Amino acid sequence: MDFHSAIYLIGLVAVFFFALWGALAAAKRELDILAFIFVGTVTGIGGGTFRDLLLNTEQVFWVADQRYLVVCVVGSAMTYFFAHRVVQIDRVLQWIDAASIAMFAVLGTIKALDYNAPISVAILMGVMTSTLGSAIRDMMLQQKLMIFEPEIYVTACLFGSASYVALQYLGVEEISAILLASAAAFALRVLAFELDLRFPHYKLSRLQNREIRKQKYKNLN
Repeated sequence: MDFHSAIYLIGLVAVFFFALWGALAAAKRELDILAFIFVGTVTGIGGGTFRDLLLNTEQVFWVADQRYLVVCVVGSAMTYFFAHRVVQIDRVLQWIDAASIAMFAVLGTIKALDYNAPISVAILMGVMTSTLGSAIRDMMLQQKLMIFEPEIYVTACLFGSASYVALQYLGVEEISAILLASAAAFALRVLAFELDLRFPHYKLSRLQNREIRKQKYKNLN
């Protein structure tokens, strides 16, 4: 198997697990099998679809190669029949999801660069590829968007995309750059949920307390 075939296979596997991860959200809502397939498929291919549309590619990737749709349907349907067992390995799935978003962030950046996108745009395309599918899933199911949670998720994708661009700029061989950048994003994401690393919330009480202090100062004068 050559390098490009290996990357293609990794992409298919990542889409499969994205779809499985998305379908789990349908399981928690106790939806029917068609909803599982729809939610799982949107999660699996949503980010890449937006990327390809914005890059104005010849064809959206899953239109050009319908195997991506097949793995989404298979992964989603498997979740419907085996969700009770899948939930039991939720921790393992988190690690798999971390690996998937890490690879998608890098592969999305590579595709953008192949279409001569500016570096900043390519990095953004990498982040979109790995996160927008989950965001669409959350909006469809009317639940809080995972990308807006304080845990480190989008940041890990951003780190992976930017790392790949930096490594390419430094002249690192492509396969090494892909592996190193993916490993960096994966490590950051795993550390985030294993050590519960989070960004601090903005608290409205800070603003309220500031206004109270201002009012007290005015009253004193």
